[in-house]
Amino acid sequence: MSSPSEELWPGDWNRASLGLCALQALKDGPSYGYAIITAFERAGLGTFKGGTLYPLLTRFETAGWVEVEWRAGESGPGRKYFSLTPAGVLELEQQRNQWLAFTQSTTAFLADDSNRGVSL
Repeated sequence: MSSPSEELWPGDWNRASLGLCALQALKDGPSYGYAIITAFERAGLGTFKGGTLYPLLTRFETAGWVEVEWRAGESGPGRKYFSLTPAGVLELEQQRNQWLAFTQSTTAFLADDSNRGVSL
């Protein structure tokens, strides 16, 4: 992830959404790590390092959500491409629905002035 001075969002938010965003980045077809990280940056999600993304993608491979294919490089070394499996597509849909419901509830809670100063 980016350094604290460059961070757009709190690190906890990035960690919470990284898996879902990685699955989303693969929904339109196979991609490789650097392209996924670049897509995150273009979307305004912040800067991530391969050391953060690649272990996550390896866990997704173990879970059966992505498959990996090595492709020869055009002018350099080969690249590891990741693509969603059918199970990964289902997982993306489930996580996306959960995230949207969660953020809707969170947004409603934060927007409701009657929730301010609630004591337990």
